[in-house]
Amino acid sequence: MHTMWKGNISFGLVTIPIKLHTATEDKDIKLRTLHKDCHAPIKYEKKCSACQKEVAPEEIVKAYEYAKGKYIILDDEELEKLRKENEDKAVEIIDFVNLEEIDPIYYEKCYYISSGDGGNKAYALLRQALLESGKVGVAKIIIRSKEQLAVIRVYENMLVMETIHFPDEVRKAEDVPNVPAEGQIVKKELETAILLIDQLTTTFDPSKYTDEYRSALLQLIESKKTGKEIVTSKEKVETTNVMDLMAALQASIDKTKPAKTVEKKKRTRKKAVKEA
Repeated sequence: MHTMWKGNISFGLVTIPIKLHTATEDKDIKLRTLHKDCHAPIKYEKKCSACQKEVAPEEIVKAYEYAKGKYIILDDEELEKLRKENEDKAVEIIDFVNLEEIDPIYYEKCYYISSGDGGNKAYALLRQALLESGKVGVAKIIIRSKEQLAVIRVYENMLVMETIHFPDEVRKAEDVPNVPAEGQIVKKELETAILLIDQLTTTFDPSKYTDEYRSALLQLIESKKTGKEIVTSKEKVETTNVMDLMAALQASIDKTKPAKTVEKKKRTRKKAVKEA
């Protein structure tokens, strides 16, 4: 597995040499854009918006727009010096907190942590201490010239680091428009909704969830590559045309009931009709 960062974790006077490895991968299918007539790839040129000339890489500089149309130029040497001054620092654990105190909205990306040279004992110590205390470490790290807040926790038998957003990067929930206020909820509707949730509740098994769109796209690509015709299902998903909330909830419950329960109800109805 590729190492994307090397450094140290420190908490108190303990320093652990570590390596970071990206824990997840983007499996989106990348599609190229081609010229319709000759199927050659389309190139995107970098042009100056003022003189309309194509700009070479060495003619491009980085800048910060502090007001409309006004920029502060930052040269590569300044940025590289600033990056190195901060990136050389260890991943310092600032605090230890309970994992459930961090809302999932803060989470960004996950990295596996492996031990660096001579760090096995200290790595194992931190792992066991986190397990027995039930805590996670909150730390800071510089990755690709960006300071990140991170959570260090135990996953299976290893340490992992989850980068999380800073508070000012999470937009305020109260700014979201058209969120209904807490109104009068009918008790029967609430009970039925909870019953529906109970019927759909199961043990989380990530292996049962698949990217159906990606699978269908790969199948389409493969069929075109081999010259085979792909057949798609014409079966439509059955929809329940009910406007009443209670009726919709009840219809959903009936649809998700175990097969045995439904069959038992059918037999009961038939028996009642015969006796009548």
